[in-house]
Amino acid sequence: MFAVLKTGGKQYKVQSGDMLRVEKLAADAGETVQFNDILMIGGESPVVGAPMVADAAVQADVVDQIKGDKTINFVKRRRKHSSQRTKGHRQQLTLLRITEILASGAGKSGVKAALGAGSAPAATAAPKAAKAPAKAAAKAAAAKAAPAKAAAPAADKAADDLKKLSGVGPALEKKLVAGGVTSFAQIAGWSPEDVASVDAELALKGKIEKEGWIAQAKDLA
Repeated sequence: MFAVLKTGGKQYKVQSGDMLRVEKLAADAGETVQFNDILMIGGESPVVGAPMVADAAVQADVVDQIKGDKTINFVKRRRKHSSQRTKGHRQQLTLLRITEILASGAGKSGVKAALGAGSAPAATAAPKAAKAPAKAAAKAAAAKAAPAKAAAPAADKAADDLKKLSGVGPALEKKLVAGGVTSFAQIAGWSPEDVASVDAELALKGKIEKEGWIAQAKDLA
């Protein structure tokens, strides 16, 4: 009996006892893996899949993780200042020994499915899904950490002239107002944590402390 299996985008005709090199699998030496993508089962009663043979499989023992023969890739661009590049590559492979061909009963075998080294198991999807609530919690914490910015005096009849602060011009004033900073009283009440938060948010590069805005704001408030 023989089988035609598919793995790594390639098809292989195998029999029990064959040694086979395939694209690298996520398995260690000594493990047994099972190929479930079977295109054909041959023998006395051949079965051709449409496209796969239902409930059929090929089982194999992992002998070793190896590398293929080195290939050389040479690229030359004669109109690009005689640019040339030589690059070598050795494909990572898995060496297998075919142990059994199952015409049926693959779903009940309990043998680990053969997955490519780049394939992520379904279990790894859970941590990614858990990142969304974590990001939302981080944003909420950041909002609480910057009370000065959130407490912009929206009820004020008119915003203060922030250009009276040292180093603040029309462009920077617009930037501050857009960031929720509109009054001297607001700036005068900033804590060191507020200063760091606003400086990072608006990319002020330490201008708040360098120019002494808090002291000036207390005088102007």
